[in-house]
Amino acid sequence: MHVGIIGHGTWLPNGRVTAAELAAATGVPEAVIAVKFGVKEKPVAGPGETTAFMGLAAARKALDQAGVDPSSVDLVIWCGAQHKDYPCWLAGLYVADQLGAKKAWSFDMEAMCGSMMAALDVAKSLMLARQDLDTVLLVSGYRNNDLIDISVPETRFMMDIGSGGSALVLRKNAGRNAVLASAFRGDGSLSEMCVVPALGSKAWPPAPGDEARAHFVVPDEEAFKAKLGEVTMPNFYAVIRESMRLSGFEGDAIDYLAILHFKRSAHDAVLAELGLRQDQTTYLDDYGHVGQNDQVLSLELGLRDGKIQDGSRIVFVGAGLGFVWASTVIQWGPWQEA
Repeated sequence: MHVGIIGHGTWLPNGRVTAAELAAATGVPEAVIAVKFGVKEKPVAGPGETTAFMGLAAARKALDQAGVDPSSVDLVIWCGAQHKDYPCWLAGLYVADQLGAKKAWSFDMEAMCGSMMAALDVAKSLMLARQDLDTVLLVSGYRNNDLIDISVPETRFMMDIGSGGSALVLRKNAGRNAVLASAFRGDGSLSEMCVVPALGSKAWPPAPGDEARAHFVVPDEEAFKAKLGEVTMPNFYAVIRESMRLSGFEGDAIDYLAILHFKRSAHDAVLAELGLRQDQTTYLDDYGHVGQNDQVLSLELGLRDGKIQDGSRIVFVGAGLGFVWASTVIQWGPWQEA
């Protein structure tokens, strides 16, 4: 028994912010933003393009690509951002209703930018354990760029953040594109090192001026950078290799790496560590970081550009603020029982 991906979709807004515009807003040279930060441009949602709107648009594309009627979906898992249309609101149920997935139940979950891998693992586990789950829809929308104030120097490392949506359709015993093993690491000592200090229950009720504080801050930049420098790359390598090992492969058997967007030097360091070529991944410098949608976007670009073929071993990998590292292996193409 296995679970496979039968449909995928992404949706990006037409609005764009370029490296030149980021340079004008921050004083950071355009070449530094385009090359070092790795952002030539990024999609940014406009009015009406809410978090759920983008996820819903991606879900429609994924279902259409899979040839699946929404009425056959058993479960919708929202794995998009916490920054949704409304506070304390279930985006997945909204998406299910708008799609006409009348028999589907739903829940929302998030592991920040590790959410797509966590959702794949949760969905696979539920589908293999329950007889009533044959078709599951994973949906994500993301516009955390709303929560970035690029005039704050300490959080300019997040100037690559944009907007978008993605979705995957999973089916039990699909016969292809099998979701294999996942691996995760977490480090809660980072949980309060980069936060939005206003509008949460810790700062409730809102005080005058809280609207102006509704953006990420880093209270101790030196400590934050030191901690990230200590744990980030080792944890990336650990989850990638563990997910491959649990899937029955050697760590150097990766054919395509669908990795989140981050600065070029970190991206290249991962490739060097894993012995991968540039044509075995896609650097998202024309998109920036669209949260938990990066991996599906990379998948679609890899398929478009012929980097992924039947038989390709794909690794989805990302990291989420807080901090969690997540990796999932997908065997693309026809399924063969081991």
